[in-house]
Amino acid sequence: MSEIRASSVLPARREPVTLHTDDGLDLVGELALPAGRDPVATLVCLHPLPTHGGMMDSHILRKASYRLPALADLAVLRFNTRGTSSEQGRSQGEFGAGETERYDVAAAVDWAIAAGLPQLWLVGWSFGTELALKWGAGMAVEGAILLSPALHRAGDADLDAWAAAGKPLLVLVPELDDYLRPDEARQRFARVPQAELIAVDRAKHLWVGEPYVRIVLNEIVRRVNPAAAPLPTEWKD
Repeated sequence: MSEIRASSVLPARREPVTLHTDDGLDLVGELALPAGRDPVATLVCLHPLPTHGGMMDSHILRKASYRLPALADLAVLRFNTRGTSSEQGRSQGEFGAGETERYDVAAAVDWAIAAGLPQLWLVGWSFGTELALKWGAGMAVEGAILLSPALHRAGDADLDAWAAAGKPLLVLVPELDDYLRPDEARQRFARVPQAELIAVDRAKHLWVGEPYVRIVLNEIVRRVNPAAAPLPTEWKD
């Protein structure tokens, strides 16, 4: 047995994917699946702000793809929104400030449905939470998990749409967030009766540090596949 560390990459089936948007763009992505068995649920990952370095390889999303297929039987779909680059390549188009990215979110959800992936959940981080809130309530997803929501681009009307949809929202708010801290977040998300808000002590917006990564991944799994929670901290070589 070896300890699961920040650099650990656990076994999975990994394949590059190309998403096609309704406005004619090709987006770079990757799907990670459990090795040798079918997934029980699917994470559709929406990355942080690309104009500030966000991409499909942003560390929480990368670690989800490296660990959760093996540890929790989850499929993890990551992709670069329009105009965003990573080691996998650059998606076509230009940054749309959260507006034209509606087509990107729809392309990912549609691709996952066409691929037969089960139980889709949006997982947004920072800018990705704005995309989930603005465009996800009406999509064919089970719900959404929000990491460090800023509520800059998404507003009360978007929260009301989620309230009306009745789909679950899990909201993880760092105690020391740069943009939205727990007390204000509780007030804002009170509009969504089904939202579960978790304040994470001493955490910051970027969730740097393995203890915070483990908290985030455990909370995702607790919501999406509770039978696999809590996640182990060691892996049999």
